Amino acid sequence: MNTLEQSVVSHGQPKNKLTELATWIDDRNIPFLVISIGLIVMLFWAGTYKMTAPGADGIVPLVSNSPLISWHFKLFGPYLGSDLIGLTEWLAAILFVTGYIKPKAGIVGGFVATLMFFTTSTMIITTPGTITVVHGMKYMSFLGLFLFKDVISLGASLYLISYFGRKAILAENKN
Repeated sequence: MNTLEQSVVSHGQPKNKLTELATWIDDRNIPFLVISIGLIVMLFWAGTYKMTAPGADGIVPLVSNSPLISWHFKLFGPYLGSDLIGLTEWLAAILFVTGYIKPKAGIVGGFVATLMFFTTSTMIITTPGTITVVHGMKYMSFLGLFLFKDVISLGASLYLISYFGRKAILAENKN
């Protein structure tokens, strides 16, 4: 079956330019590529920064106010603790990269990232200064918006678990 036939089978025949464009995007796996590459780059970059003194100092207020992970800095201190968080981000990124060849590694990377981003997403609630009031209206502050990206990253991690899971099932059924 050629690519066009596969597209028609999986999507039906596009009836206008808008659905034709949507089919073209899906057929080329563009959402997966943008999400996976974007998350991989962000995890390597953020993980590396957390292994510097400014990076460690920057997350102290976030971690120390979190009931889910404040124990981490009490046990390891801010610098080793931040290094371990950075290494966890690297681990998730490496597992995502490996997932391109071995999908089950991508699934594991997705679970590592999901746990990590769930934890950091809760910091929106636990960190002072994430909400600001302007003319009587409450808004997310810059800090709140910075943390909110982890909610989106949580969704991306869950998407990658699903994507790599489908790929792993296809590989298992090939054999």
